[in-house]
Amino acid sequence: MNVRLLFRILGMLYVIMALSMALPVAVSLFYGDGSQFGLSLAALSILAAGLFMRNFMGVGATKQLDERESYWFTAVIWIAVPLAGALPYLFTGAVRTFTDAAFESFSGFTTTGSSVLPMLDHVPEGLLVWRAISQWIGGVGLILFVVALLRRLNEGSARLVEAEFSGALQRRLHPRMKRSVLLMWAVYSGMTLTLFLLLLADGNGFVDSLCTALCTVSTGGFMTHSAGLAGFSAFSMSCITVFMFLSGINLALLYGLLKGRWRALWRDEEARRYMSIFIVSVVACSVAFCIADGLSVRMLAFSVFHVASTMSTCGFYTEAPTVWPTTVSVITFLLVFIGASAGSTGGGLKIKRLLITGRYVRNYFVRMIHPHAVLDVKVDGIVVEEQYVGRIFSFVFLYLLFAVVGALVLTFSGMDMSNAFCMSAANISNLGPSPVFNNLGASLDYIVLPGFAKWALMVLMLAGRIEIFALVSLTIPAYWRGRCCH
Repeated sequence: MNVRLLFRILGMLYVIMALSMALPVAVSLFYGDGSQFGLSLAALSILAAGLFMRNFMGVGATKQLDERESYWFTAVIWIAVPLAGALPYLFTGAVRTFTDAAFESFSGFTTTGSSVLPMLDHVPEGLLVWRAISQWIGGVGLILFVVALLRRLNEGSARLVEAEFSGALQRRLHPRMKRSVLLMWAVYSGMTLTLFLLLLADGNGFVDSLCTALCTVSTGGFMTHSAGLAGFSAFSMSCITVFMFLSGINLALLYGLLKGRWRALWRDEEARRYMSIFIVSVVACSVAFCIADGLSVRMLAFSVFHVASTMSTCGFYTEAPTVWPTTVSVITFLLVFIGASAGSTGGGLKIKRLLITGRYVRNYFVRMIHPHAVLDVKVDGIVVEEQYVGRIFSFVFLYLLFAVVGALVLTFSGMDMSNAFCMSAANISNLGPSPVFNNLGASLDYIVLPGFAKWALMVLMLAGRIEIFALVSLTIPAYWRGRCCH
C-alpha cells in the first residue's frame, strides 16, 4: 500500500484548503462579522496538518498506482478532506456538534447543497464564502487540484482522475494528462469569473455574487439567503439559469465551444440527448403550469429555471408557484435520477450511462428475436467495450441500491417511506434542496434528523459524487486482503 503517496496528496490538499480560507477571513474582517478568529484557527490547524503530512509523512513517496490503489486513495481523500473542512463550522460556532459540522462540510465538497444551518441570513459572511469555496473546490474534483500541481505524472495520475471523475468514457481535452487538467480548470474558472462579474454588474452584493457564481458553476446549490434566489432580478436569474444549463454539459465540449468547434456539440450524442430532455421537460412543465394556473411569462421562466436547476443537480430554488401540478413533480423526480452529462460537475446517473444501458437492453431484445445477430453498443459511432457496459450496469444497480438502502435507514429516524426515499434520492443525486420534494409530501429539514441519519446521508453524498466503486471497495474483505499482500 503506497501510504506515503496518500499522505503526500492529502497534505497538498490540506495546504490548498488552508490557503483558500484566506478569502473568507478577509471577507470576515471587511464585514466585521466576528468569524475571522474561528476561520483563522481552522486554517492554521489544517495548514499545520497538511505541511506535516506532505513534508514528513509523505517524503520519498513513489507515484506508481494500480487500479485498486486509485480507488482506495480516492475514497480516503474524499472522506479526510470534508472531515477537516468541518473545522470552520465548529470553530466559528455556526453549529454545536461535529456531526452537524461534518454534514455541512460533506454537503459542500460533494456539491450536494443540503444544509443544517437554519437561518442563512444570520450566518457570518466569511462562513458563507467558505461554504461556497468548498463547493467550488469539490465541483471538478479534489484530485484534479493535485494532478494540476504535480510535476511528474504517469498512468497512476490518470487512474486517480478516472476513479474520482464519475462518468463513462471520459474524453480528454489534450493528449497529455496535466495539460488536459489545466484546461479543465481554465474553463471552470472562466465560467465562474464570467458569472460573478455579470451578477456583480447587475447590482448584487459582493458576497451574494461570489457565492452564487461559485455554487452555480459547481452545481452545488448553497445559497446565501433562506428564501433562496427570490431576491435576484430577472436578469440575474436568467444568467444563473444559463450557467446552470451549461454546467450540466461535458467540460471538454464546453472547451470546444470556446475554441469555435460548435459542430462538436451537435455531433455528441450525449449533448443532443441532454438538450432534448431539457427542452421536452421545459415544454411539459410549462404546459402543466399553464393549465393549472393560466398562461404567463412568469410560469415559462420558472419552468426553464426549475428544469435547469434540477437537471444540472444544482438544486437552487426560488419562490415556487402556488399550484404545483403532479405532472411537474413526476418530471422533476425523473430528472433527479437522470442528472447531467458525464464529464460535467452535475450529479445523477448521467445521461451517457443511461444511453449505453438503454442500447444494451435494446440489443438484448433484438437477439431474442434474431439469436445470430451481432450487435455492438455504440456511442458517437464508437463501440463501447464489454467491460465498460458491465461496469455501467453494476454502477446503475449499486446507485439504486444505495438509494433504497439509504431510505430504509432513514425510516429508523421515524420518517415515513415517502419522505425517506425523497431525501435519499436528493442526496445521492447531489441535488440537496428542491421544491419538488416538498410538493411530493417530503420535508427536507435536515437539522432535526438524528446523528445516524445524517451520517447515512453523508455516505449517500459520497456515493453520488465519486466513482461509487471506490466507496464500495473499502467494504470488501478480499480487497483489503489484496492490499495487505501487495
